[in-house]
Amino acid sequence: MESPPPLPPRSEDPYVAQVSPPSPPAREHRIGDDLGVRVLLPVGRSGWAIAAGYFGLFSLVVLPAPIALILSIIAIRDIKKSKNTDKPKYGMGRAVFGLVMGILGTIIILIGLSNMS
Repeated sequence: MESPPPLPPRSEDPYVAQVSPPSPPAREHRIGDDLGVRVLLPVGRSGWAIAAGYFGLFSLVVLPAPIALILSIIAIRDIKKSKNTDKPKYGMGRAVFGLVMGILGTIIILIGLSNMS
């Protein structure tokens, strides 16, 4: 004589099926996901942020300062817009550096131009 199959676990309501919540989709690992790699290489960074960082650095010479300012604003908007996508961009530090240096250099240019007249 065979034993009957085991009974399913009881829920509070016998008419409601037990369903496990769906698991999140598996995300592929990209090289830009690793913080150590992003520190050493410009992987996963916004190209605008890289350009803004370099123009911010060169804005110490003052002439590229307005360009650094414009590129930084574009970079920050690009990075914020990409946060909700499956491939977010990084480089906010470079973009902010370019923004600060662009502002300082542009102020120096404006002060210099106002003293000339």
